[in-house]
Amino acid sequence: MMMKPPVPKLWVVISSAFLFCLLVLFQISKLDLIGTNLQITHHVNNFFISIVGSSHNQTLNLTRNANESDGIKAKQPEEEETDTCAGRYVYMYNLPSKFNDDIIKDCRPLIKWFDMCPFMVNSGLGPQVSESDNTTARVLTAKTGSWYSTNQFLLAVIFRERMKHYECLTNDSSLASATYVPYYAGFDVSRHLWGYNVTVRDELGIKLAQWLREKPEWRKMYGRDHFFVTGRIAWDFRRVRDEDSDWGSKLMRLPEFANMTMLAIETTAWANEFAVPYPTYFHPKSLTEIWKWQRKVKSVKRKYLFSFVGGPRPKLDGSIRGEIIKQCLASHGKCKFLNCFVNDCDNPVKIMEVFEKSVFCLQPSGDSYTRRSIFDSILAGCIPVFFSPGSGYNQYIWYFPKDYTKYSVYIPENEMRNGTVSLKKILGMIDKERISRMRNEVAKIIPKIIYTKPGLVGPEKIEDAFDIAVDRILERVAMVKKMMEEGKDIQSEYYSQTKDLKKLEII
Repeated sequence: MMMKPPVPKLWVVISSAFLFCLLVLFQISKLDLIGTNLQITHHVNNFFISIVGSSHNQTLNLTRNANESDGIKAKQPEEEETDTCAGRYVYMYNLPSKFNDDIIKDCRPLIKWFDMCPFMVNSGLGPQVSESDNTTARVLTAKTGSWYSTNQFLLAVIFRERMKHYECLTNDSSLASATYVPYYAGFDVSRHLWGYNVTVRDELGIKLAQWLREKPEWRKMYGRDHFFVTGRIAWDFRRVRDEDSDWGSKLMRLPEFANMTMLAIETTAWANEFAVPYPTYFHPKSLTEIWKWQRKVKSVKRKYLFSFVGGPRPKLDGSIRGEIIKQCLASHGKCKFLNCFVNDCDNPVKIMEVFEKSVFCLQPSGDSYTRRSIFDSILAGCIPVFFSPGSGYNQYIWYFPKDYTKYSVYIPENEMRNGTVSLKKILGMIDKERISRMRNEVAKIIPKIIYTKPGLVGPEKIEDAFDIAVDRILERVAMVKKMMEEGKDIQSEYYSQTKDLKKLEII
């Protein structure tokens, strides 16, 4: 009998199948584990890469910040710098020396009967005031070294030196919003006022006009963005006829200069002329100096009710000076008269001492409407008394408050001439409280009417007469440019906007 092969027991089959499943599962888990490890390794690598990258960037940032703190700024591609001079750039012509330096090189004949040479030093500020005199120390803040014997006709030289240090001066004329022409027009005409024919008086101005026409900067606006400064009054440049007996030059009647803006110590009614302050004796180096000086002039005791510094004029010229001097001398000590015909009125200490001791300072017209004395008296904290609107109110519209009653007294000239006004009575009736308010307003004007030393920068920088003039010129040029784009009549349109400020009478 044949034997059947043995049949595997059920448990053996089941056990074998179970072992096979475990093996399969193990292989699958092994593959998953390997894959998972690869993913973990990939994420860890990315993590360390990010740490290294972040560390590198932080190192770059720390290095950049360290460089910036040392004044070395590494400019980043994404950074945008703000141009603080945008719209304020000024281009200054490098004129041939015959238009400026050569004129003042021969300084003796610049003004007949007066030697200008001693006043050319210190960039046109003149000789520094000595500190050795006790009177000087009492009247001025002489130890600061900011007081100079500055001549009133040196403004063009002073302005040019300031422009050399202007923060937004550019050598790239394409960036410029305005162009400055450093021509010494005042000295050019003053050396030829006596004994020269009109051809000689006009010669250099005509040559400059020709020189300007050939420049690419001129063709941008044909001179309407150009300006220059003169240390004389505007009437000296507006001769109407070509007669040798007539006064001055015809500079401002040349077509080229008729387009330009002139800054002068006194203007006429023309719309392209603007008055800037006469130079004073004070040229501070910091705001701190200004504050100290303002405190002094507001607190100093004043001995005289009013004063007049100047010389008499013949009655035939219609001057009211004779009446002013008469009333001053008859005031029983209320008025101080410093006669410049017999006293040295070029002495800063002597002038400032009178003004510092006076509550009111009389400012009648001189050879023209305005006087340098106006600004010397304001500098001393003395309240100006005007007799003609043309002496101040219609002139220095960039510098004086519109409400003239805040800082000055106005007495019509014709009333003085008729003898119907008593200066002692009118000025004596103004109460102390109002005087105090007016003096405070006068003190506020001081920073605006001085010309600081060249090169002043930083937090101690003062917005002085120069800065105000440049800012207003830039505003004017921008307005003229806009009017040109709109096709408007520049002269008539601009005059219509300024005639109220420059009209001949205000009262």
